[in-house]
Amino acid sequence: MSEVDEEEKPEGETQSEEKELLLPQDELLSAGIHIGTKIKTKDMEPFIYRVRPDGLFVLDLNKTDERIRIAAKFLARFEPSRIAVVAARLYAREPVSKFCKTVGSFPITGRFVPGILSNPLHPNRIEPDVIVVSDPRADSQAVREASILGIPVVALCSTDNNFSYIDLVIPTNNKGRRALAVIYWLLARQVLRERGEIPPDGDIPLSIEDFEIKILEKT
Repeated sequence: MSEVDEEEKPEGETQSEEKELLLPQDELLSAGIHIGTKIKTKDMEPFIYRVRPDGLFVLDLNKTDERIRIAAKFLARFEPSRIAVVAARLYAREPVSKFCKTVGSFPITGRFVPGILSNPLHPNRIEPDVIVVSDPRADSQAVREASILGIPVVALCSTDNNFSYIDLVIPTNNKGRRALAVIYWLLARQVLRERGEIPPDGDIPLSIEDFEIKILEKT
């Protein structure tokens, strides 16, 4: 895909549509799914659409959409209760909780307690067959322990992430509140579609707003 310097638009930066996306492009753009950081790793280069004049790297929405479909097909192969989903960052915790409620998997939100995967004597040890992490950097302890045990890792990665010990990448803004809600909502819906629990064009009972963490305003 060629890089085109387009003028900033209120709804975001329009990208060329190669196929029908899981969610209309305008909704993905307004959620900031495509907004990366000012850092680009070599690993993430294939997923970058262009760089903005302000130095922010922009992710390719078509590739994000493609990877959500691939990840959902992969996760649908596992027993739901054997999927663990990790979120250390605040904005990822509610989306992860709602994702797990929807697909029947196990959430690990907040601080990841060392040894919960790798220490056989840990009182709260879990033994998932696959883990999903919301940010490989923030959730690095989970990634390390999974790698020791040979547990495959699916990761939401922004432009500044590396792929060490990551088996399947979903390129996305993994720091934005709305972006995380949209990604986990889409992933949950697609997993249920792949399992055949809802029709190929079906929706889930919860809305994107339900997946989004509510931040109370200070009075």
